[in-house]
Amino acid sequence: MTKNLRQFTKSLVRIIHGFVELFVHYFFKFVYSGSGQQMPPIKDLLLLESATSIAHKIRTKKITSVQVLESFIDRIKEVNPILNCVVADRFEEARKEARAIDELIRSGTVPEDALAKEKPFLGVPFTTKDCIAVKGMIHTSGLVKRRNNIAEEDADAIACLKAAGAYPIALTNVSELCMWWESANNLHGRSSNPYNTNHIVGGSSGGEGCLQGAAGSAFGIGSDIGGSIRMPSFFNGVFGHKPSKFIVSNNGQYPIPITTEQTSFLGIGPMSRHAEDLLPLLKIIAGKKAPELRLDEPVDIKKLKFYYQENDMGAVCVSPVSPEIKGLLGKISVHLEKAHGIKAKKVGFQRFRKSAPIWFANMKTPNGPTFQEQLANLQGSINPYLELLKWIFRTSEHTFIGIITALADKGGCKYGDEKHTYLVEERGKLRREIEELLGDDGVFLYPTHPTAAPFHNEPLVKPFNFSYTAIINVLGFPATHIPMGLNSEGLPIGIQVVANTKNDRLCLAVARELERAFGGWVPPVVEA
Repeated sequence: MTKNLRQFTKSLVRIIHGFVELFVHYFFKFVYSGSGQQMPPIKDLLLLESATSIAHKIRTKKITSVQVLESFIDRIKEVNPILNCVVADRFEEARKEARAIDELIRSGTVPEDALAKEKPFLGVPFTTKDCIAVKGMIHTSGLVKRRNNIAEEDADAIACLKAAGAYPIALTNVSELCMWWESANNLHGRSSNPYNTNHIVGGSSGGEGCLQGAAGSAFGIGSDIGGSIRMPSFFNGVFGHKPSKFIVSNNGQYPIPITTEQTSFLGIGPMSRHAEDLLPLLKIIAGKKAPELRLDEPVDIKKLKFYYQENDMGAVCVSPVSPEIKGLLGKISVHLEKAHGIKAKKVGFQRFRKSAPIWFANMKTPNGPTFQEQLANLQGSINPYLELLKWIFRTSEHTFIGIITALADKGGCKYGDEKHTYLVEERGKLRREIEELLGDDGVFLYPTHPTAAPFHNEPLVKPFNFSYTAIINVLGFPATHIPMGLNSEGLPIGIQVVANTKNDRLCLAVARELERAFGGWVPPVVEA
């Protein structure tokens, strides 16, 4: 095929996809006419506070852990019938833990400064997604065949948080086997967006992003192999951080990464309504590797170099970036210049248009298990054609997207073939380009997603939109999603900030700066 013919074909595909996407969007807009179910207003002002503030008030005896816990339990019971984001709880066990913590603090046997240093989140309840193990709770990853699976041990990240005084209270919904960007499965159902229940919450940490946006727990823990922290954070209007590769332990995450490469792509990280919580939480879950991130080093925003890119340079079958999201980059540039005298520089990495193919290629493994085997819970293999037939008659245990993913897993490039080698090399070249640009004092602003939260099922016609986050995973860089208000339809929008490997502190500093400048999380409804 000649170059001109290839260009013509790509242009034609873009045009056709654009029309299909537009038609489907307005079709769903008609189907989901109205604003969705109304969220209960936030009446308890404690729910609006940061986890850091809550921890300080608990250890200084201004409030009790029991009081905090009951506030969040009440909120979960209030919103979950509408949002379906919590799939399991341990409220009674948590009540016992909260009472013990309050007794410890009342006793005065441990000085307040010692508590602040050794257990910085003492008494703070949190939640995590149902693919990160919490001892004694279900560990299903949204797979029907794992419905009776109970975690025997805590994931390393959860163990670190418990050691810091926090305690888990509930698990949140995910996509089937965490491999899609809408959180829906045949075990726990589908989660809905707190800003408009007709819209998705993202995936695979979608239930967690939803609960955080609805103020249902003090903070959350998610995992991200292609955007699974940042996309739900974006859709639900909260902060979410994907750490640098190999920093936070993935032990206790299911599915288990197959290769060292996949392990480098997967990051367990914090999700919260307030930027100030991200750094101390990251420091805790990073454990012994935390010193590598130099999180205690102060960051002077004025000394940072800012770069930004408005889109992926025109990838095929990826939605164009909405004008309102593009506009955020302009607003940030104006703020940086007025507040700090910083001139943000616009860049254009051409290889970003290959983001989806690069991600898919780098996810390939030399040996199984295949996604068909994963869907069988590694007990044999499903027949995707049979499951597709069963799905038509609503008898399959699997979601449509899970079955299609199993079929797609057979296609594309093969590990080690010419196309695979080419795309792996392209990843390496892009990584070097960005590393050289950012150095040790640069950050890169890039859309987290091209559009605000789509309607339920709408991602089926734009499946590759996740590429805006996925490319950062295969590059191994840290990235933080920063909420920046609501769009004209009342849905959250924001931007991700990326830094060089192990420069997470730069991302987190920029998150706090932009939260101060633009307000950060916007509560869905607060009672006046």
